[in-house]
Amino acid sequence: MKEFEFDTNHGSLSATLNASDSAQSALLLAHGAGADHKHAHMESLALAFANVGIATLRFNFPFKQQGRRRVDSKEVSVDCILHAANVLQEQLDLPMFVGGHSFGGRMATHAAAQGLIDCRGLILCSFPLHPAGKPGTERAAHFKDITEPMLFLSGTRDSLAESSLLKSEIEHYGNNLELHWLDTADHSFKILKRTRKSEIDVYQEASQVAARFTAALIS
Repeated sequence: MKEFEFDTNHGSLSATLNASDSAQSALLLAHGAGADHKHAHMESLALAFANVGIATLRFNFPFKQQGRRRVDSKEVSVDCILHAANVLQEQLDLPMFVGGHSFGGRMATHAAAQGLIDCRGLILCSFPLHPAGKPGTERAAHFKDITEPMLFLSGTRDSLAESSLLKSEIEHYGNNLELHWLDTADHSFKILKRTRKSEIDVYQEASQVAARFTAALIS
């Protein structure tokens, strides 16, 4: 694990690189709206991905770096993702994927939709299709502009992605999009231990699916 800072148009941002010698691909893993890049959920994702050969670069968006609650604008967020992607490519000469948890993954899709980032695909953990309690699909309208394959890792109890709506949107945009349901997981990948059918850890499950996704695209 390597911790450092990199400069952007919006100030210096803290970052953490997790990469093993056996890594086969690299993922830009952007954090959500509620916690920074060192949150336990983000660390669990990074560790799980590292265990299956996916290196990760996590970083703070400016609003978290500066201790603000309100998220940055789409323009600022996308610009920071582009800077972070350049840093990741400088650090590791590996096939690159972009994505993240919730807000971070959503901003990564906007970078891809605008054709601003060169990557093999997107990995989206808990994509926030709509605000909690307000079902809708407006946040998927730009999917039509994304040419790269996309993997959605979504919990069956995610209150920000009503299951029928997310499934419908992914089917609407064709075979380039893949959805994997994480049984009983909520938006933060917290599970119901008594009713969850899968015998493996939710992070292990998510990372194994991601490993198959990345391997198919770099083979």
